[in-house]
Amino acid sequence: MVGCGAIGAATAQLLARAGVGRLRVIDRDFVEPSNLQRQALFDENDARESLPKAVAAERKLRALNSAIAIEGKACDVTPENIEELLSGYDLILDGTDNFETRFLLNDFAVQANCPWIYAAAVSSYGLTYTIRPGQTACLACLLEAPDAGPMIEETCDTIGVLGPVVNLVASLQAAEAMKILSGNAQALHQRLISCDVWSGRMQSIAVLRNPQCRACVRHEYSYLNGEAQPHITLCGRDSVQIHERRRSLDLAALGEKLAAAGIAVRRNDFLLKFTAPPHEMTVFGDGRAILKGSTDPAVARSLYARYIGS
Repeated sequence: MVGCGAIGAATAQLLARAGVGRLRVIDRDFVEPSNLQRQALFDENDARESLPKAVAAERKLRALNSAIAIEGKACDVTPENIEELLSGYDLILDGTDNFETRFLLNDFAVQANCPWIYAAAVSSYGLTYTIRPGQTACLACLLEAPDAGPMIEETCDTIGVLGPVVNLVASLQAAEAMKILSGNAQALHQRLISCDVWSGRMQSIAVLRNPQCRACVRHEYSYLNGEAQPHITLCGRDSVQIHERRRSLDLAALGEKLAAAGIAVRRNDFLLKFTAPPHEMTVFGDGRAILKGSTDPAVARSLYARYIGS
């Protein structure tokens, strides 16, 4: 499960209760109070502790089903680490909130011949589509063709989402996952399913492979090769994520340095948070940081260099 926000948390819970043999949950973010309206796997204590979603998810899922192998990975999926994170699994599930990562997953899945299930929801609208490389259209067929189908470009953080559509999409995604994992691929609906819980409208659309598809026909994996992956990612909710993957940080030492400079620091085993008014920065041990209070990459870089180092 790549991404453990609204859909990811709901789907992971359904699959853990169903008894999948091994489940890895990967997420780069941490739990905040605003998440709880739609991310039913987490609670207020997770938000108070600012736990990484992957860590909180692992704990909660273990409590739901101790008979299966569950692992949380608090990291960002990138071209450099995607093979290490996803190889050896029978199915990849989309719980992400951006198309940059989805196209990266698609490139990897097509190259590795691994099925994956795309899912998204914002406002009252959601959709899901099961991709089997070599047998169905891939995400690039669906969204990069001149007559591309529906794409959700907004996120839960920018325009909000109703909880019921999250659970509906997660249920559809989990049902498709169970068909694949139980060896019943013939039961897959092989269509793009969209739904709107406010209007009550549901659609089922057949998707044809694009004979000129960049990914599954020409095997041009621009996202997997890092050609389309930016160094800084805008994360929604008035924030910027900075990727510094070439370094690891000693969070305890960093906390002591900041505290000596008179900066109030909150830290747990996984991340460190501090305020540089009017901004708030959250720093992870792998060098990543999320700056809240700006969407300007230049501001994010400046503050990162000032407080953490260039």
